[in-house]
Amino acid sequence: MSNVYEERATMIAAVELQSFVPFGREHCKNHPNAVNLQLRQLQPASDLWSSDGAAGLVGSLQEVTLQERERECWLLSKGSSADSDEVEYEEELYAAGNMVIWSRGSTSQASHVYKAFTVDSPVQQALWCNFGIPQKNKDEKEIMEQTVCIVQSSCVNVHSSTGKDFISPLPFQVSKLWPTKFGLLLERRNPASDAPLSPPREPLPTVFSMLHPLDEIAPLVCRPTGLFEAARVQYVSDSTMKIIFSSCEPSIVMTYDTVQGVHSVWALRKVTPEEQSTVLKCTEQVATPQGLLPPSFLTTHLRNVSRMDSPGSPFHCHAMQNQNRMTSSPGLHSRTHSPSISSMAALSRSHSPGMAAPSFQVAARFNMSYHSSSPRGHSFLHSPNSTASESVLVPEMEPIGPDLCIEQLWSETASSHKEMSCQASKVFITSDLCENKYLCFLVESHQHLRCLKFIESNDSSQLIFASVATFPAKDAAPLQDIDAMLVLEANGSLVLYTGVTRVSKVFVPGLLSPPFSLSNNIAQLSTPMESVSTPAKASGRHIRRLEEASMPSPLSEPRGSTKHHETSWLDDYTFQQSVPYIQALRDPVSRRVTLELSNGTMLRITIPEIATSELVRKCLQAVRFILPKETAMKVLVKWYNIYNAPGGPSAHLEWNLFVTCFMTLMGYNTERLGWTRNLHFEVPLSPVIAPKKARQSDTGSDEDWDYMRCSDYHRQVVFRHVCGAVSLDSADSSGCGEPLASTPALRLDPSAPLFPHLPALFYVLHLLYEELKLDELQRSGGRLLVGLLQQLARDLQLEEYIDLYWRDYPSFITTFKESCIIDHAQMEQMLRPSFLRAEPTCVFSWFSGCLRGDVVAPFPYLPGICERTKLLVLSYALYIVGDDNATSVDVSKYLAKLSAGQKKTGTESSLRRQGSMKSDAPNESLAEKLVVWLTSAGFTLKDLESVPFGVALPIRDAIYQCREHPCSDWSEEVCLLIGRQDLTKQAHKVTLAKGKPVSTVGPGLTREAPATTEADEEEDGMTDLNQDLIGLIWSQDLRVQEARRLLQSSRPVRVSVVHLPEVSDHEYIEEKENKLLQLCQRTMALPVGRGLFTLFSYHPVPTEPLPVPKLNLTGRAPPQNTMVDLNSGNIDVPPNMTSWSSFHNGVAAGLKIAPASQVDSAWIAYNKPKSPELANEYAGFLMALGLNGHLTKLATLNIHDYLTKGHEMTSIGLLLGVSAAKLSTMDMSITRLLSIHIPALLPPTSTELDVPHNVQVAAVVGIGLVYQGTGHRHNAEVLLAEIGRPPGPEMEYCTDRESYSLAAGLALGMVCLGHGSNLIGMTDLNVPEQLYQYMVGGHRRTHAGINREKHKSPSYQIKEGDTINVDVTCPGATLALAMIYLKTNNRSIADWLKAPDTMFLLDFIKPEFLLLRTLARCIIMWDEILPNSEWVSSNVPQIIQENIGNPVVSEDLNMETLAQAHDYITAGACMAVGFRFAGSANSDAFDCLYKFARGFMQSLTSANATVTGHYNLQTCLSMVLLAVSMVMAGSGNLKVLQLCRFLHKRTSGEMNYGFHMAHHMALGLLFLGGGRYTLSTTNSAIAALLCALYPHFPAHSTDNRYHLQALRHLGVLAAEPRLLVPVDVDTLKPCYALLDITYKETQWYEETTVELMAPTMLPELQLLKKIKVKGPRYWELSIDLSKGTQHLQSILSKDGVLYVKLRAGQLPYKDDPRGWKSLLAPNVNNRNSEVRTFKPEAISTFTSDAALVSFAEYFCKASESMKHKQDTLAVFSTILYECVTQENPEMLPTYIAVDQAVQALEETEMCETFALWQMRLVLELCESRALQQRLRDGPLGRGLLLSSEFLPVMKNSADGTLDGWLSDNSHVLTAYMSGQPLTEDMLSNMLACFLVYHSIPCHKKMFSTHLEGSTSFPELLLKFSQLGIPVRALLRLGPLILGTALFRTGQQAC
Repeated sequence: MSNVYEERATMIAAVELQSFVPFGREHCKNHPNAVNLQLRQLQPASDLWSSDGAAGLVGSLQEVTLQERERECWLLSKGSSADSDEVEYEEELYAAGNMVIWSRGSTSQASHVYKAFTVDSPVQQALWCNFGIPQKNKDEKEIMEQTVCIVQSSCVNVHSSTGKDFISPLPFQVSKLWPTKFGLLLERRNPASDAPLSPPREPLPTVFSMLHPLDEIAPLVCRPTGLFEAARVQYVSDSTMKIIFSSCEPSIVMTYDTVQGVHSVWALRKVTPEEQSTVLKCTEQVATPQGLLPPSFLTTHLRNVSRMDSPGSPFHCHAMQNQNRMTSSPGLHSRTHSPSISSMAALSRSHSPGMAAPSFQVAARFNMSYHSSSPRGHSFLHSPNSTASESVLVPEMEPIGPDLCIEQLWSETASSHKEMSCQASKVFITSDLCENKYLCFLVESHQHLRCLKFIESNDSSQLIFASVATFPAKDAAPLQDIDAMLVLEANGSLVLYTGVTRVSKVFVPGLLSPPFSLSNNIAQLSTPMESVSTPAKASGRHIRRLEEASMPSPLSEPRGSTKHHETSWLDDYTFQQSVPYIQALRDPVSRRVTLELSNGTMLRITIPEIATSELVRKCLQAVRFILPKETAMKVLVKWYNIYNAPGGPSAHLEWNLFVTCFMTLMGYNTERLGWTRNLHFEVPLSPVIAPKKARQSDTGSDEDWDYMRCSDYHRQVVFRHVCGAVSLDSADSSGCGEPLASTPALRLDPSAPLFPHLPALFYVLHLLYEELKLDELQRSGGRLLVGLLQQLARDLQLEEYIDLYWRDYPSFITTFKESCIIDHAQMEQMLRPSFLRAEPTCVFSWFSGCLRGDVVAPFPYLPGICERTKLLVLSYALYIVGDDNATSVDVSKYLAKLSAGQKKTGTESSLRRQGSMKSDAPNESLAEKLVVWLTSAGFTLKDLESVPFGVALPIRDAIYQCREHPCSDWSEEVCLLIGRQDLTKQAHKVTLAKGKPVSTVGPGLTREAPATTEADEEEDGMTDLNQDLIGLIWSQDLRVQEARRLLQSSRPVRVSVVHLPEVSDHEYIEEKENKLLQLCQRTMALPVGRGLFTLFSYHPVPTEPLPVPKLNLTGRAPPQNTMVDLNSGNIDVPPNMTSWSSFHNGVAAGLKIAPASQVDSAWIAYNKPKSPELANEYAGFLMALGLNGHLTKLATLNIHDYLTKGHEMTSIGLLLGVSAAKLSTMDMSITRLLSIHIPALLPPTSTELDVPHNVQVAAVVGIGLVYQGTGHRHNAEVLLAEIGRPPGPEMEYCTDRESYSLAAGLALGMVCLGHGSNLIGMTDLNVPEQLYQYMVGGHRRTHAGINREKHKSPSYQIKEGDTINVDVTCPGATLALAMIYLKTNNRSIADWLKAPDTMFLLDFIKPEFLLLRTLARCIIMWDEILPNSEWVSSNVPQIIQENIGNPVVSEDLNMETLAQAHDYITAGACMAVGFRFAGSANSDAFDCLYKFARGFMQSLTSANATVTGHYNLQTCLSMVLLAVSMVMAGSGNLKVLQLCRFLHKRTSGEMNYGFHMAHHMALGLLFLGGGRYTLSTTNSAIAALLCALYPHFPAHSTDNRYHLQALRHLGVLAAEPRLLVPVDVDTLKPCYALLDITYKETQWYEETTVELMAPTMLPELQLLKKIKVKGPRYWELSIDLSKGTQHLQSILSKDGVLYVKLRAGQLPYKDDPRGWKSLLAPNVNNRNSEVRTFKPEAISTFTSDAALVSFAEYFCKASESMKHKQDTLAVFSTILYECVTQENPEMLPTYIAVDQAVQALEETEMCETFALWQMRLVLELCESRALQQRLRDGPLGRGLLLSSEFLPVMKNSADGTLDGWLSDNSHVLTAYMSGQPLTEDMLSNMLACFLVYHSIPCHKKMFSTHLEGSTSFPELLLKFSQLGIPVRALLRLGPLILGTALFRTGQQAC
C-alpha cells in the first residue's frame, strides 16, 4: 500500500474541469452576414442581429468552410473592473473573418458579449493594448486607456473601452503588432522585392512604434551592447531580427535573430533627447551642391512609389491592391462612420486623395534619417523612370523622430551547432514561490524550456539577468496566481514547476497518463522531498524523469508491473485510442489553463491554490519571509504537495494538516506527541505520515543537508555560535527540566530540514500570533496557533513565552504537558537569531506601556505580514505618546523591522531612545494627523470594527474629536472615517466636479416640475426654477410667482379699451390696436429682465433642442376675449419692430443654461432654427452661450460658417458671445476674428470691407472684453483714436456715431481697467489728457496712427469743422476715464469730473452727461462713497443746492437747467452707491436709495414735473431703481418689487420701450438667477455693469443710436453665485440652518460676527474670515476662508449646496422653529429621571440608523423571554441612550463588551483573558496623564468617550470580584510569585485574570527583583515602580509579601 501513498504525496489533482469552446465562435455563428457592414460597425452587441431578423442569418455550421475555421484566433486575459462586484473575470478576444468579439465571463457567471466589431476587410490580428493619454499638466500621471486594436491590411482600428474610436492608416504591410507599456509596436512585413533594389542604399526600418492612435508612426531605434559600438544608436532595420515577445511590466521585448539563431532581450523605454538628435543629425551632414537635391536615393524611391511608377517597389504589392479601390477614395470610406472627431484627425493625415496608399507621406518623411554617419549623397538618377524636375518639385518633409528605444540587456551565447537556431514558439514571464522572476522561452523543435532568471535593479528600467536553466518540455504555460507554471513533458505528463523547482505531477481525471508502474524500487526513489530539485541534484534529474511513478489511469487496467518507456508507450498507444492525451497548453489566466487534446477538443482546468485558509496562508508567508530561499522553497513545495494530493483535506482540516506537516519538518515525531496524535484521527491516513511509517529517516537526505551547509545563510550564521539573546542556563535551572509525563523522553530529529531554524520560525510565528490578537475576526486563528507555539516554547525552554500564552488562554494551555528534550549539542546546532529575546513581546503590554507613559522599546514586526501591528503601534506613538513624527521620520523609534539573518547590533542601538513625551503638540492637530494618516494608510471604519475595543478606544477618541471640529477641506475618505456623512457627501461632490462636469443639478437640489403644470404656464420659459429652494428663501409669500407674472411674454396681453358710444367700430378697432402697440413696447422689453431672472437655472438635455418661449405680440379684448392683432393693416407698425426683441428673447432662453451643463458643438448647431424668422432668436442664443462660457466649445469651423452668412444679428451675437467667453485671455484667434470687423485694426492698404455699423460696435466691445485688464498698448492706442473718429466720406461713418464712440470708450476702459496712472509704456499717448479733451471739447488733433489716410477726406453729410464734437465723444471718454481710474481714489482726475458750479458753465453741458460725470467721479473715489442721503446731496454743486426749492430766484438763473442738473447729478450719485454696494443688501444703502426713488416718483406726479421734464425725471427714476435693485440683487426685496410692479402697469404717456427695459432689468436683478445669484463688485463686474446699465435707454425697439442694445446683457458677467443652501444629508432636501459669519476687520468696522439663517446670500467672499454652521441642531462645520476661498467657491458654484447633518434627537427648524419639541429639551435639569423616562420606542426620532433601531427593538424592550433580565434591559437602554444622545453610536459595542467582560469575570467563566486585557487598556487610557492633560486644555472640556458613571461602576465590580478571589486564594498567588512549580488546580483561570488585570509581570522577573527580601513599604514601592507594576496592584500584593501587620505600619508611615 505504501506505494499509493507515495503517489498521492507527489501528485496533485486538477479541479474544475470544463470543456472549452471560445465563446466568440458561438456568437459568430449567430451573426447576420450583413450587407451594409459600415452601418453596423459600432452597433452595441445586443443590436447586432436585431435589425433584419432571420433573413440575414448565415446558415448552419456546415457552411463554415475549413479555411474559415483556420483563420479564427483568440486571446484570453484576466479582467477586473472597479465598478462591478465581480471580483475578477476572464476576457476573451475572438477574431474570425471580418469580426472581432470581445466577451467576458467568470466562474460564477456565464460569458456574455461586451463589445462586437465588424470591419471591412479580414481581420489579421486583434489584441488589447493600453494607450496613455497625455495630461495637460506635465506633473500629472498620464491616464491609461484600455483599447482593442483590430489590424486590417491597410489600417488599424482602435476602439477604447470609453467609446472613442480611431482609425490609423498603415503606411506599409504589417506582419504583427505587439502591445507594450507605451503603445503599439508594428513589425513591417518584409517583402521579397526588397532585394533587387540598388545595393548601396540604407535598409528601411523594420519596427515602428505608435504611442497613441492619433500620433505618427515612428521608427524604433536600438542601442545594442557590443564591445566596439557601445554608444551607437541606430534604427532597427535588420530584417533578420524578429520580435517574439513583448511585456509591459517589466517593459521588455524579446527578439530572435533568424540568421544567427540567437534570442536577445531588450529593455523598451522612451527615447532620450540625445539619442533622438544623434539619429536625426545625419540630415545635416548630407550636403549636395544645389541644396535642393534630395539627400538620398531612398527619398526618390519613395516618391516614385507614391506615383506608382516603380514596379520594384517595396510597397508595390500594397499599392496594387489599392488600385481597385481608387474610385471610392481608398483612405476614406472606412472612416466615414466614426462618430467622434478623431476621424477628422485620421483624415487630415491622409488628405491627399490622389495617393493610393492612405498615408505615404509618413513613409516619405523618413527620408532624411536612414543614413549612417558617413553620408553617401546619391544622385536621384539611379531610378530609371524619374526626371530631375519631378523630384525637385516634391516638397521635402521633415524627418520623423523616434519615440521609443530598445536597449539590449541579454543575449544568448551563440552556439556553433546549427540545431540551436530555432525560434522560441512561446515566451512568458513567471515567478516562483520565493518571488524570483524568470523569463521562460520554449524551443519547440528541441522540446525544451529555458528559464532565464532576472532581478529588477533599483533603476526600474534596468534588469539584471542571472542564470539560465533548461529542462525538457513539449509545452508550458505560466499560472500567475500561484507563482507556478505548468509544463507538458515530452512523455505527455503534466508537471507543475515553481520557477525551476519541480513541484509535482498534475493528475487530470479522464485523461490517459503516460507510463505507470507499481514496482517498489521506484517508489522509494521518488519520495516527496526527493522530487524537489535542488542544484545539488540537478545533474541527475533527467535520468530519473522517466522513472517517476504515476497514478494508474482510471480507464486502463494495469498490465503487470513492467516498465514502459516512452517509445513502447507510444507504440502501444493504438490499443486505447479512445482516451485522448494532451498535445498543447494555451490561454493561461490566473490559475486556469486550457489543454488541447489529441482528439481536437479543448479542456479548461484549474490548478489548486497553495492554501485556502487565511491562517495557513499567513503562516506560510511568515515562514517564507524568515527562511533562506532554498529552504523556504523546499518547505512550500512539500506543503503544496501534501495539501493538494488527490482526495486531500477539506478546508477546516487544513490547519491540522499544516501543523502535522510542519512539526514533522522540524524534526518532531507527531505520532508520539499527545496533542498532535489527536489531529491524525481527523485526517484519514494523512499522506505525510504514511511514508514515515515505512521508513524512519525519509524526511531528508544527507545530500540536502550538505547543500544547506554550503549555503550563504549558513556561512553567515556559523560565526554567531552564541545561542541568541537567551541564556540557556537560567532556563534549565527553573525546574521544568524533567518531562512531566512518565513516557520515555521525546526527542527531536536533528537532521530534519527545519530543525536548525526552530528559534527563528518560533519567533516569526509568535509575531504573527500577536498580529492575530489585533483582529477580532482572526482571534480563533490565534488560538489554533498558540497550541503550536507553546510546544515550541517548551522545547526551546522559553519560560516567559509559555507564561504569556498561559495568561492569554489559561484553561487551554494547561491541557498541554509534554515537552521534547533537545540536548545541548543539538541546541548548538540551532541558529539562534539575534531578534529572539527571552522576554516575550506582547503587543497589548506595549500599548499599556504607552498609555502609562513608560519608555517603550521599538516593537518588532514582519513587513508585509504584520501590517495591522504596524498601523496600530504607529497610531499609539502618534496619538498617545504624542510624537508628531512617529508616522514619518521616527518610524524606527517605534517599530523594529525583522529581516532574515539580521545583524545583532542594528536593533540594540535603536532601543536606546529617550522617551521624550512631546506634550506641547496641540491636541487637535494630533487627532487630525492621526485620522488623516490612518486614511492614507487605507484604514477604514470596517477595519476599526475588528480592532479589539480597548486598543481601538484612543483611535475612536481621535475620530470623535475630529468629528466635533472637522476641517472643511478633508478628503472624502477622511470624512467617511470620522463618520460625518455631510462632509463625505460634500467631498464626494467636489471630487466629482474636479473630474468631469456633472450634468445633474446637485443631488440636494433635484429638479421637480413646479406644482402648476397647465399647458400655457409651461411655455413662459421660467419653469425651471427650483421650487423647493424658493419655498425656503421666501416662505411667507408668493413674490416669485408675482415676478414671473410680470416677466412672462408668451401669453396675449389684455387690451381693455372702453367703447364710447360716439366712436365707430372701425375707429374702436384702431384704438384697440394702438393700445396693443403701446403694450407691445412693454412686452418686447420683458426678455431682457427674464434672462436675468432665470439666469443659469436649467441643464439642457443633449438630445433635445432648447425650449424657447414665444414672444407673443397679440392681445385679447374683454369681455368677448376677441383677438387683437397688429398685422391687420389698420395701423402703421414700424418695420423690423420685433427683430431686437427676438434677439433678446433668444438671449434670455440661452442664459437659462447653467455653466456646469454639458453642451457641445454638435448641440449648438442642432439648435439652429429651420425658419429664417427665428434667425434673430438664434443669434441671441449664441450670445447667451458665450456669456455662460459654452461658446468656447463651438468649433472654429462653425464660427466662420455663421459669420460668412453675413446675417447682421448673428454676427453681433457671435462676436460678443465669443469675446465674453474668452474674457481677458488675449486669445489670438479671436483677436483676428474681431479685427476683420474693425477697419481701424486692419492695415491701411487692405480692401474696405462692408461691415454693418452695429457689427463694428460689437467687435470693438469684443476687443475690450478679450483684452480686459491687460493694458495692451496697440489696442489702447487704436481705441483711443476711435473714440473721436470723424465722420468719413461714406454714409456708414455718419449714422449712429454716438454708439460707436461709446463702444470705443468702453473698450478702452476695459483694456486699461483699473490700471490708473501705471499704464506701462503708454505715457506718450497721454491717455487721460486726450480723454479729457474728448470730454470737454477743443481743437481736434491730427491723427498719428496708421489710419490717418482714411480720415483725410471730410464727410459730405456732416460739417463738424476742426473741433471735437463733444456730443459724440463725451460719454465714451467719461466712462473710459472712470474705468481706467476705477477705485484708484485719484483725486486730481476726479476733480476733472466735478460738476460745474456756475450757471454759465452749466449751460454748456448736457444734463445727461452730468449723470455720467458724477458716476465716474464717485467710482474713481470709491472709498469715499457713503450710503446716506447727505453724501448723495454733497455731490450737487453749491449754486444748485441754494436755488432749488427757493421761491425767489434771481433773473439770470435758468430754473429748468438747474432742476435738470440737480436731478441728473443726484441720479448719478445714487448709481454710484448702487455700484459700491452692489449685491451687498446693505440696509443703509437701501434706505437711502429707496428714499430717492420715492422722491422721484412723487415729483413725477407733482405740478413742477414740467420744469424738469417728464422724460428726464423718468430717466433719473429708472437709474435710481436700477441702483436699488443692484444693491438688493438676488434678495427679492418686497419694496423694490412693489416699485417695479407699479412702473410695470404704467404703459401710457412718456413710457417708452427703453424705460420698460430698465424697469424689468431692475426686476430681473432683484430676483437674479431665481435668488441664487447676486452681483459682484470686482473691477471686471463693474465694467460689465457699466456696459449693461448705460443710462441712456433706447427710445424704441430698433434704436441703437446711443448704445447697442445687445450690450444690455453683459450684466450677466457681473453675476456670481453666493447663495449657500444647507441640504440635509439624510433627506437630501434643502433645510434651514443657523450660520455664524465672521467678517474680516476693515477701516470701517472691527472684526464682527453676525448670525444668519441659511439659505442665505453670503457677502462677498473677500470680506469674510470664517463661516460656521452653528449647533445645536446640526453638526458643527466651519469653513475657514483665511486659507483661501477656493473650497467655498467650488461649493457655491455647484448650486451652493452645503450638506448638513441633524444631531440626534433634534428636529429641523421647519418642524420646530423654537426648539421646544426636541427630545433633549424637557428634562435637562434632572439627569437621572431622564434615563428612567427614556423609552426605547423613541429611538427612531433620535437616529435613522437601522442597526440602532433594531437594537432598541430586540434588546431594550421588555418581552416574555426577557422578563427575568430586567436589569440587563435597563443597562442596555441606558447605554443606548448614552450613545445616541452623545452622538457616538459606534461606542455601543464597546459599552456592551465592557459589561460582558465584567459579567464573565463575576461568574468566573473566563477561559481567555482578552476582554480583561481590553478592559485594562480602557482604564489605563482614562487614567493616562497625557490624555487627562489634553482633555483639560481641549475645547469645551468634554470627557472621554465612555460616560463618566459607567466606567467607575464597571471597574468597581471587576476589582470586587478579583479581590474576593484573592482573599480566598492568596497562597496560590504567593506560590506563583515565589516561582514554585504550581499544581494544575492552582493554575486557575482566575489567577491569570488577576495577573493580567493588575499587570503583574512574569514570576521569573519578580523573582529576580528579590521582592521577598523587602522589609518596608517604601522599598517595595520603589521595586514595584521599577517593574512597572501600578500602585493598585501594590496595595493588593503588599500584604502578601510583607505580611499584613508590617504592611499596615508601612502604609501609615507613608
